[in-house]
Amino acid sequence: MKLDPRGRLSAQLACLILWPVLSFAQSSVPVQKPGAAALDGANRQRNFSDCRNGFESCDPAKLTEPQATALAVANHQRNVSDCKDGIASCDPSRLTQSEARESLSAAQQRNISDCKDGIGDCDRSKLSPSETVTVDIARRQLNLSDCKHGLGLCDHSKLTGPEAGEVAAAERQRNAQNCKNGWNDCDHSKLTSLEADQTLAAEHQRNISECKGGQETCDYSKLTPAEAKMLSEAERRRNYTACLKGYGYCDRSHLTPSEASAIQTETKPVSR
Repeated sequence: MKLDPRGRLSAQLACLILWPVLSFAQSSVPVQKPGAAALDGANRQRNFSDCRNGFESCDPAKLTEPQATALAVANHQRNVSDCKDGIASCDPSRLTQSEARESLSAAQQRNISDCKDGIGDCDRSKLSPSETVTVDIARRQLNLSDCKHGLGLCDHSKLTGPEAGEVAAAERQRNAQNCKNGWNDCDHSKLTSLEADQTLAAEHQRNISECKGGQETCDYSKLTPAEAKMLSEAERRRNYTACLKGYGYCDRSHLTPSEASAIQTETKPVSR
């Protein structure tokens, strides 16, 4: 039996046409499977991250067993930390006995610190006798420091005699320093004769500096004749230099005839 050559040619053409389609169909199967697996893995990882962060989008049912274990460990550690730090989200019922003891110890130390510093939720009823003594000593030292440095929390009524003397000396020294520096918290009536002289000297030097700098706070009436002459000469030199170099404020009306002549000579173009 002989085959029709035309039929053989048709069969060959059909194979050539269908071959790419069949090859693509076969090759797409393994590509789709890894792609789907990667997408599923990314979704699981994102869900795990949401659960670790406590987001509402967390779906515990989609966690793998290792992820569920890791999440439980992280949540437990976070609760232990919250309880030690006194954070409201602490759940004491989830603590072990040793963790509960550590949490109570941390709370006691925190209460002692608050009582020493006079801040936070100090509860003196929870202090032991020795802790009360320690807190009272710390509070007395803190009050003394506040009084010495002029802070608003100072309570003079709680100072002992020697402490009151220390505070008075610190207040005098602070007032003298304020007056010498020209600060607002200065009471000249509380200065000793020596401190008053030192303050006047500092004020005078400060005025000279302000006059040298051309500041509006300068009071020329407080300058001695020698100081006024010195400043006038310094200003004359500055003005001459500014006019000569053409840089800075220059007032030619303040130049002497010789200075004006020298400037004209310096700036005169060279003849050729």
